[in-house]
Amino acid sequence: MFGKNPKRAAEKGSGDELFVQSIFATFQGEGPFVGYPSVFIRLGGCNLACTFCDTEFESFKEIKLNDILEQVEMLAKSKDSGQRIRNLVVITGGEPFRQPIALLCDSLLNRGFEVQIETNGTLYRPVHKSVHIICSPKNTGNGYGQIREDLLERITALKFIISASINLYDHIAEVGQSKFDIPIYLQPMDEYDQDKNLQNMKHTVKLADKIGARICVQMHKYLGIE
Repeated sequence: MFGKNPKRAAEKGSGDELFVQSIFATFQGEGPFVGYPSVFIRLGGCNLACTFCDTEFESFKEIKLNDILEQVEMLAKSKDSGQRIRNLVVITGGEPFRQPIALLCDSLLNRGFEVQIETNGTLYRPVHKSVHIICSPKNTGNGYGQIREDLLERITALKFIISASINLYDHIAEVGQSKFDIPIYLQPMDEYDQDKNLQNMKHTVKLADKIGARICVQMHKYLGIE
């Protein structure tokens, strides 16, 4: 959306219906689950408007939970054998915690799926302890804020987006990760400019080498998949 999306407030409700942008089969391209065959549930709307965000999440529609689960079950199966080949479901956005997703998480876990949530770290709703939460903190212009403690203690990994030329993203910050010993991933920002992206990769390597962080790239873009 490149910062042009409306900033949407948190939604209320039971979670029987959710605003969904898309549901699709792919491979996880980022973070600790990179390479996993996955089904993505991209939820609509976000409470932030980041200028580098290249994701469409505003043409969403409301879908009943049972219909979401049916689509996930279908997409998780091999077209050839009919057997389930995708056991990881990634709930992303937009911002997933903007909506009441606990029921969705529980339903997926009950069906034997592993569940991962991708969040910007500004909102939180309690979800089952088995759910993996990958948090990518965002700098809103006044620095990185401390992530709320009820979320910090649940985070599987933190993923910082790195740019060599944008001051807000040329470093990482202490957002609470030290207290909970949370693994740190650094990901070069895609600025859709070959020279800038090369500098972003070099700067990411330099930062990772300095602090002992892990490096991840957006594998799905290299593979040409969604």
